[in-house]
Amino acid sequence: MTDLLARAVDATRDFDSTRALDGVSLDVPAGQIVGLLGPNGAGKTTLLSLLLGLRRPTSGRVELFGGDPRDPASRRSLGSTPQETGLPATLRVGEVVDFVSRHYADPMSLGELLDGFGLDRLQRRQTGSLSGGQKRRLAVALAFVGRPRLVILDEPTTGLDVDARRSLWDGVRAFGETGGTVLLTSHYLEEVEALADRVVVIDDGRVVTDDTLDAVRASVDLRRVSLRSPAVPDLPGVVRHSSEHGVHHLYTPDADALVRDLVVSGLEFSGLEVRGASLEEAFLALTGDRAQTARKKAAAR
Repeated sequence: MTDLLARAVDATRDFDSTRALDGVSLDVPAGQIVGLLGPNGAGKTTLLSLLLGLRRPTSGRVELFGGDPRDPASRRSLGSTPQETGLPATLRVGEVVDFVSRHYADPMSLGELLDGFGLDRLQRRQTGSLSGGQKRRLAVALAFVGRPRLVILDEPTTGLDVDARRSLWDGVRAFGETGGTVLLTSHYLEEVEALADRVVVIDDGRVVTDDTLDAVRASVDLRRVSLRSPAVPDLPGVVRHSSEHGVHHLYTPDADALVRDLVVSGLEFSGLEVRGASLEEAFLALTGDRAQTARKKAAAR
């Protein structure tokens, strides 16, 4: 029998006249990294708040390790990092880790934790002197210090540069490779694509898809044709066109026909590449304009 660590069954949550979640069901079994996606306001953070025991569902049922998430005993094997965190400014990084470690029977060692999340050089720095990105990396690392069975991360890498983001990915990935379970939200779709075994997409308070990463990507009947050219004419069958640094990305359900049309047009081009839909294309197809707006806001952070 599958070991379910967290579960929502037909969970609904209302805030006055607003329905944030509308009959959401979700199972989080042991040993998976699950990416929870959705546009801003879709209900992701509300669902996490129910699983963390911060709120109760208006109707339906939510379980954590088989119990009520609001019961402290049910949260003993849980690690989490919310979007907003605070750290004691005068304590050194190593002191903060030691303090949190003392709350657990079998914590990770200081060196193991800091090295795993690329924080080893910051051990003697006061947290008040850390950059915003360094504080965020430390806050995420602290979610893993107690060797939890399940870690819930809400937008863990917001505000981090590319190198810091990938360093944090390494720590999360290593946890998953040892059998750990993670449920994370992110506006960075490449983050979910790099880490998740399974993708759950929520829109307007409902689950619109829940499947493996490969299956979600394959659900979109589009191919991406990329090429380098000064300009590309309007061609039949192109449903979306984007470009950056002289490289054009043309999205079409019939890549063979599009390539033939490119050749017949006499356009001079190089670097032709055809591939299947990415998680981003699948996400946009599933959630439409609301997702596009969320992506633009995330990119501007």
